[in-house]
Amino acid sequence: MNIAFIPARCGSKTIPFKNIKNICGMPLIFWSLKALSNASKIDKIFVATDCDEIKNVVLNFEFKKVEIFERNKENANDTASTESVMLEFINSNIPSESDLFILAQATSPLTRSEDFDEAIEKLLSNDQIDSILSCVVSKRFFWEKDGTPINYDYFNRPRRQDFNGLLMENGAFYINSIHNIKKFKNRLAGKIFPYLMPHYSSFELDDLDDWLITEKLMYKYVVNNHPKKLIKLFATDVDGVLTDAGMYYDNNGNEMKKFNTHDGMSFQLLRDKGVKTAIITGENTKLVKFRSKKLNVDYLFQGVSNEKKIDVIKNICRKEKIKLSEVAYIGDDINDKETLSAVGIAACPKNATMNIKKLNNIIHLKKSGGDGAVREFVELILSNQNAIETK
Repeated sequence: MNIAFIPARCGSKTIPFKNIKNICGMPLIFWSLKALSNASKIDKIFVATDCDEIKNVVLNFEFKKVEIFERNKENANDTASTESVMLEFINSNIPSESDLFILAQATSPLTRSEDFDEAIEKLLSNDQIDSILSCVVSKRFFWEKDGTPINYDYFNRPRRQDFNGLLMENGAFYINSIHNIKKFKNRLAGKIFPYLMPHYSSFELDDLDDWLITEKLMYKYVVNNHPKKLIKLFATDVDGVLTDAGMYYDNNGNEMKKFNTHDGMSFQLLRDKGVKTAIITGENTKLVKFRSKKLNVDYLFQGVSNEKKIDVIKNICRKEKIKLSEVAYIGDDINDKETLSAVGIAACPKNATMNIKKLNNIIHLKKSGGDGAVREFVELILSNQNAIETK
């Protein structure tokens, strides 16, 4: 069995409750757990914590492979080593001697599922490798404090393209056998193989500057890293997506909704590219009818029950001779879940509910519903369209 293990204590001096602080719309630890859960070679995942807040957040994700390991308080203080909590877990009789142990860090959210799978496969397929650590290539020039160069001759400064550089631990993960960890009391042992990861994964979230940089990289490489597909139909929910999910009433009890003009322009941009548009909502109001008419939407369906939204989209696809994989949909709540799971490209606003945010195929947008989330999604789609069409 291949067991992944994430230490996540309450304490953090630089960023309080760092492991569950939101990044890209989700608690930090979510991204590592999602990557591990989607890794085919990971069988079980344990989060070792002393913290009820972290425990509750993790369990709320409802990842099937994930369990909580209640670590001792003495192994969760500022001076405790990671090895101490590893050994506490290993001595708890949960894993067996033959199991593989993957130490993963919540502070490395740029790690991909394929990184875990490829590294595990490398170790299992090569009996000359005892343990693995993740690294990146660093082409920086290093010096000792006494002014002695470590990795180059300053009289013959190499060009970057001719310089091999050094390997630097990025702290993302370490893989070893339970047997070796018990024997050597260390995350690494024997013949060590460095698994190379992209340079952008070199950041560990230790301070706020790391946080700001990593969030930008997350949106580039992880959060919006979805299949590049040509989209022929764009469909959206209304409340919480085209609106801010607020319920507004005047003195006479008439309902009002707040729409965003930037979102409105999205429909024109899509139309200019020949992309069909649809609004599908469970409500049935004159407001939405007026808004849809002003936006010149191709299809408006109101009063659609939760389980019927996907049927509506399938009917449009049949009429327009469009594949479901050529549909983009944005939704924010449980009534959109089936549709979001079925289409080619799916997205949710920043204010979406947790059960939508944790969908495997979902794009986490930076903006909230009614605040430009639809425009953000459409610009992302059209950017992909342009990239595909110019190849």
